[in-house]
Amino acid sequence: MKLIKNAAGRLVPFVVNGQRQIPFKGVNKYKPDGVKAKPKISSCKDYPEDGNKVVRNLKEALKKAGIKNGMTISTHHHLRDGDALTNYLFDIVHELGIKNIRWFPSASFPVHEHLIKYLEDGTIHHIEGSMNGPLGRFTSEGKMKGVGVLRSHGGRYQAVQDGEAHIDIAVIAAPTADSFGNANGVTGKSASGLIGFALVDSEYAGKVIVVTDNLVPFPCVPWQIQGNNVDYVVQVDSLGDSTKIVSGTTEVTKSPDRLLIAEYVAQFIDEAGIMKNGFSFQAGSGGTNLAFVLYLKERMKAKGIKARFVRGGSTKYLVQLLEEGLTDYILDGQTFDLEGVRSMRENPNHVNTSPFISYNFHGKGNFASMVDVAVLGATEVDVKFNANVVSHSDGYLLHGIGGWQNCLYSKCSILAIPSFRDRIPVIIDEVTTLCGPGELVDVVVTERGIAINPLRKDLIKSMAKSSLPIKSIKEISDEVYSICGKPTKPKYDLSKVVAIVKWVDGTVLDSVFKLKSK
Repeated sequence: MKLIKNAAGRLVPFVVNGQRQIPFKGVNKYKPDGVKAKPKISSCKDYPEDGNKVVRNLKEALKKAGIKNGMTISTHHHLRDGDALTNYLFDIVHELGIKNIRWFPSASFPVHEHLIKYLEDGTIHHIEGSMNGPLGRFTSEGKMKGVGVLRSHGGRYQAVQDGEAHIDIAVIAAPTADSFGNANGVTGKSASGLIGFALVDSEYAGKVIVVTDNLVPFPCVPWQIQGNNVDYVVQVDSLGDSTKIVSGTTEVTKSPDRLLIAEYVAQFIDEAGIMKNGFSFQAGSGGTNLAFVLYLKERMKAKGIKARFVRGGSTKYLVQLLEEGLTDYILDGQTFDLEGVRSMRENPNHVNTSPFISYNFHGKGNFASMVDVAVLGATEVDVKFNANVVSHSDGYLLHGIGGWQNCLYSKCSILAIPSFRDRIPVIIDEVTTLCGPGELVDVVVTERGIAINPLRKDLIKSMAKSSLPIKSIKEISDEVYSICGKPTKPKYDLSKVVAIVKWVDGTVLDSVFKLKSK
């Protein structure tokens, strides 16, 4: 595999899974000048006049959709670790004897360990989406037949829109749908909130199958997926367990160190002058970031401050802000707990959004750059403020990118992270995998101090008289190394790229190499 050094100094391949790639050229340096991809024209004369698109089962729907070897099949992740449909889908694909499928999920979860046997036998050729938990370990060890592709949520929309990834068959888990294909995620026994990550699939895929465990009479209102983009509707007994949309990353931390980090973040936002009437913020789904919302809430109440909007992933903590009158709107990309589902169902000011309007780099603007401050997590940050969210220092892929890359375009991006985890430094000399260029990371907040990117002279000036422990990132790194020592770098087989990390514009930011056996 021929490799080239990109603008970030990382070695990346020219060709991945038979497709030519464009190396990362720098932040905001690449802009395509082509035409958006477009689906084939359909005609209503080819569909039932009574609007009833229900077929007997998913196997029949896949056959009608023309499933064959080498196709791209997409799924979405709003049911998170409670998703049963994706596993059932690939059981059927395997039963049909189909091989070399490109699986194009908006994210994967540990529940999808079930699919490893289909990666091993060639039913699935490779994954273009997050490779979490067991799937990440499988990929890192070089066992996947193709090369994995990691994209942000906005990058996934961009890849479809720009024609980089054509979806042949989209399978959309819909907690409620009607026989015409109108669907939503806010009602029904499997309600998981919005299903906006499936919007691009419904608009651009060759064939679209909506699968529901709550089939209602037409019309399904509200509809988040439009039935006139849908080919077939399938009713099943269960899509999965919606209670499992709540995971360990959507619960407030109980760690004293991490609560201190959260308190530092809230104080920083206040003292930097970001917290003022009409401001906006986005909190990531980590336990520390959720705790920061509680601290910021108390400061907002004490000063009589009201936000214009907050960005979700929604949780009960954002819902409390809305219901207590501390924000006008929640603009929600996905729902992280059942209180978020309830709020979206009941409150018109809890607005569902999609990656197109939130994050897509190849649109006429998006919400990300309009957010005053985004508080995010990371697995590693280096002394140049470069950050990693997909792997740890041992080199194993364990997480997806989500909307993290896209959120770096906010007016102030803050990474709230411990200085070390399990005695392994988090602030290091060079990140294991590059996911976010340092020029877009404004502030790093740890329990041992706060580092402001030297590029942000405005923030440095505004915090000159703060009581917070402002330090250089090198000072924090040196302190951590004195406690933990430097981490041992993983040993790679540099002849085999197992996955690539895309930047938000579709260029290749970094490579993930096969780990050598210990």
